[in-house]
Amino acid sequence: MIDKLDSAFRFHQEALNLRARRQEVLSANIAHADTPNFKARDFDFSASLSQAVERGRQSMSVSMATTSSRHIAGDAQAGGDAALLYRTPNQSSLDGNTVEMDVERVNFADNAMRYEANLTILGSKIKSLLSAVQQ
Repeated sequence: MIDKLDSAFRFHQEALNLRARRQEVLSANIAHADTPNFKARDFDFSASLSQAVERGRQSMSVSMATTSSRHIAGDAQAGGDAALLYRTPNQSSLDGNTVEMDVERVNFADNAMRYEANLTILGSKIKSLLSAVQQ
């Protein structure tokens, strides 16, 4: 039963984690808008999400090696962060900075809206599961 619940919520969990990570990347771009030679970064959300869900399906867990019987066993998920790419600017800057504030603001607002939508969908799924359990 737990693995069915886990698989039901895995997609939304991975999507929320990646949306939060993307907000961090976009806000870093905005924060460095006036830094000379700063290169704007982003990642392909859909490709990263499909990779994260696939890793979850395979449930590749990595065990830590212990050197003493008194050590606590630990598990970690295999796989890394989303691959950050450099964004190609539409208009070049004299100081080498590739951050375009209009593009960053649009991406930031779009990502925030999608994060909220994902939370709403996840909340409604949880409510429907709770109502099914209570009846």
